[in-house]
Amino acid sequence: MYFVFDNLYFPPVSEADEEGILAVGGDLSPERLKLAYNRGIFPWFNEGEPILWWAPDPRMVLFLDELVISKSMRNILNRKQFTVTFNTNFKEVISNCQKIQRIGQDGTWISDDIVESYCELNRQGIAKSVEVWQDDVLVGGLYGVDLGHVFCGESMFSKVSNASKVAFISLVKHLEEENYKLLDCQVYNPHLDSLGCREIDREEFMAILKSE
Repeated sequence: MYFVFDNLYFPPVSEADEEGILAVGGDLSPERLKLAYNRGIFPWFNEGEPILWWAPDPRMVLFLDELVISKSMRNILNRKQFTVTFNTNFKEVISNCQKIQRIGQDGTWISDDIVESYCELNRQGIAKSVEVWQDDVLVGGLYGVDLGHVFCGESMFSKVSNASKVAFISLVKHLEEENYKLLDCQVYNPHLDSLGCREIDREEFMAILKSE
């Protein structure tokens, strides 16, 4: 395992351990984060612990034309009970992702340092958000890192039923219209699986990432 110090460097993702951890340490500077995402690496760690940098194999992704929209979700979308905006209130989205209570989790990995760093990436036009509104109240959303051809999803939140799914589906449709190649979802979870995401080999993911 590689220990990151002040130098802006990551080893090849093939050096990650069986869990997917590639490196430990460093900081969350915009320069390091941009380098990481462009190399297929992302930070994921608990507050108070050293920064862990991940490059898992397999990788959970969505090929945009494989999105699954259930009949019930189609009905919700058709009723237009939500309004969706793109990148209009990033700070509120990431703050809600940080604070929302999640079943089976005591806390969140989204520390204040994470919020500050990704807000700076947003100011630089790299981190972006999707907002879902109901009666002019922010009720759901997601944020991630936009590489121009791959969008790296980070976290979602929902204050009312289905709001995060609306954010996800709206993002996918937007990415498809803009000819993106992939939505990176990082690691498996059953919720993402139900939306059409699937695991692929890290090597395949890296080939797509490098094919700008």
